[in-house]
Amino acid sequence: MFMAATGAVVFPAGSSPIFRLQISPPSSGNFKSKRSVLERVSVSSTEQTPSSISENGRLEKKQESGGRVAERGGDAEAEYGLLKLKDYLEQSKDMIRSEGGPPRWFSPLECGSRLNNSPLLLFLPGLDGVGLGLTLHHQRLGEIFDIWCLHIPVMDRTPFTDLVDLVERTVQSENCRSPKRPIYLVGESFGACLALSVAARNPDIDLILILSNPATCFSKSQLQPLFPLMQIIPEQLHFSMPYILSLMTGNPLKMVMATVQKGLPLQQTVGDLSKSVGALSSFLSVLSDVLPRETLLWKLQMVRSASAYANSRLHAVKAQTLILSSGRDMLLPSAEEAERLRHTLAKCEIRKFNDSGHALLLEDGVDLVMIIKGSSFYRRGRYIDYASDYIPPTPSEFKKVYELHRWSEVATSPVMLSTLEDGKIVRGLGGIPSEGPVLFVGYHMLLGWELAPLVARFWEEKNIVVRGIAHPMMFTRLREGNLPELSTFDSYRIMGAVPVSATNFYRLFASKSHVLLYPGGMREALHRKGEEYKLFWPEQSEFVRMAARFGATIIPFGAVGEDDIGQLVFDYDDLMKIPYFKAGIADLTEEVAQLRTDFEGEVANQDVHLPIILPKLPGRFYFIFGKPIETKGRKQELRSREKAHELYLEVKSEVEKCIAFLKEKREHDPYRGLLPRLIFQATHGFDSEVPTFEL
Repeated sequence: MFMAATGAVVFPAGSSPIFRLQISPPSSGNFKSKRSVLERVSVSSTEQTPSSISENGRLEKKQESGGRVAERGGDAEAEYGLLKLKDYLEQSKDMIRSEGGPPRWFSPLECGSRLNNSPLLLFLPGLDGVGLGLTLHHQRLGEIFDIWCLHIPVMDRTPFTDLVDLVERTVQSENCRSPKRPIYLVGESFGACLALSVAARNPDIDLILILSNPATCFSKSQLQPLFPLMQIIPEQLHFSMPYILSLMTGNPLKMVMATVQKGLPLQQTVGDLSKSVGALSSFLSVLSDVLPRETLLWKLQMVRSASAYANSRLHAVKAQTLILSSGRDMLLPSAEEAERLRHTLAKCEIRKFNDSGHALLLEDGVDLVMIIKGSSFYRRGRYIDYASDYIPPTPSEFKKVYELHRWSEVATSPVMLSTLEDGKIVRGLGGIPSEGPVLFVGYHMLLGWELAPLVARFWEEKNIVVRGIAHPMMFTRLREGNLPELSTFDSYRIMGAVPVSATNFYRLFASKSHVLLYPGGMREALHRKGEEYKLFWPEQSEFVRMAARFGATIIPFGAVGEDDIGQLVFDYDDLMKIPYFKAGIADLTEEVAQLRTDFEGEVANQDVHLPIILPKLPGRFYFIFGKPIETKGRKQELRSREKAHELYLEVKSEVEKCIAFLKEKREHDPYRGLLPRLIFQATHGFDSEVPTFEL
């Protein structure tokens, strides 16, 4: 019943894991298995340092001594020891050598110690059936999931419906064991059909589907011509079939092309190219072993039946679904299929990878953990808790997010000022408390231009994740339309943005987070001409009493500089005078949930539109965080609406003073313009901090 697999915990499908197979290479070079009994919760390796999330929202690693050190620095490989395609090939060979028996589950040992109450993730493989399609992601996924992978031996001939029964039994068993915990089904190609079929038969179980290039469109596949070809091709020529499949999946060929395109010195290019060609040869060898002629024919027939079975039951799928579609999938028309499924399934989102091939999850640069976090698909209960389910970005994740927005910091060279408790203004964030709860309340620049440099600087200088209270349009849509796709906002969600609601506000304070609030909201970020630096705050003191309830420190802040990077040419009032744009604004507004519908005045104007802006040669952004205002010990006092409103007006006044201070001081900054900054950096180094006005 058990299989000796390198670095894997193996157990029969549908049962609980009670054995771990430890493989150690003896001196002879052969692998030797050792069987040891362990508890169910100890499936993963216990030798790795577990990650934890501190109360203030910072990602930390626990030391064996019980102390904590912040996890900073290093790239993705240094942090996680990410595997490469060659590791997938080597492990696949080991799995194939240990063939025999029925389909079964295994849990990779490189999946490290995970967070408490981590949900179960069942990986359902593609055509190969090996079950190692998540090899490049095991270690990172293993920190937040309990991972089981389905292995279907090469010579196994279990019908598709029996595989559905097998996965269904596991899902039902685990749901009975932990009914409040969601179960993730990650299906690749054929495995996606399996996941959809199980979900259709179990609509009342809390399932989350993550489907990579689903084979539900197999009837339109480039593989269709292989059926008659397989019937007549001589056995001696079967070696060509894996070669054709490898070219269509794209991975080895992509490795070779990437090596050529790096632009490295000739000697290094030749060396890397030889390694890539070697990987291609290994890939073909493994593919030939995994898919011998009879197995390939059987599996192609099974994919055809799986596609038909799943398609006939799509109407019954109620599970939350995320589809990962490749733009250069030569096996399946995945991009078109993703759109079809989005319109067919009840709760479905798409993430597009336009330059990727069919074997998406084996490509370098595809980070499944970031995809799950960015799409807000990670939760440990029936509903997502944006406070307790949030996992702060790792240094490598922050680096990837920062690269998307780095232009704003490079172009504007932000000046960050903060105020100490004694009222002294200093450069940097020295006046910001490290421990929460803290509430930052300030002015929202046009289109929120200040967000990227603000959030990035807090991460880099203070190791603090600022949890921004955001408009619901970044998380959901009422209907499809012309607004940017939800994936546009994935980086904001990774960096901690949460949809605005009293519940989320409460939970963030309870978790001692650093929270960012713009009372002016969309009206302030989409202000009209001549309204730069004007606050559009509601009359009600929305946040004061909530902050006082948790003793949060309120820090008012101001930000200026939007008028130095762009000029507003057509604002809302101008656009509403043009029938074409007026109709477009109405359509955009109907796509999103409306806020402050019970308010009156300008603050209630939440129409969604995109103003027309004329860019300028970039000036400079300036931030100042005012003196912290303590609410600790004032809970009873601030229960009074009058007292709360007084504090609200005090905070608003401080924000206006911060803005006025920056507008006056920037006039004395010799480096306000782009050219002086470039000259300074050219002579002092581009990583050097550019000076500013005297404090």
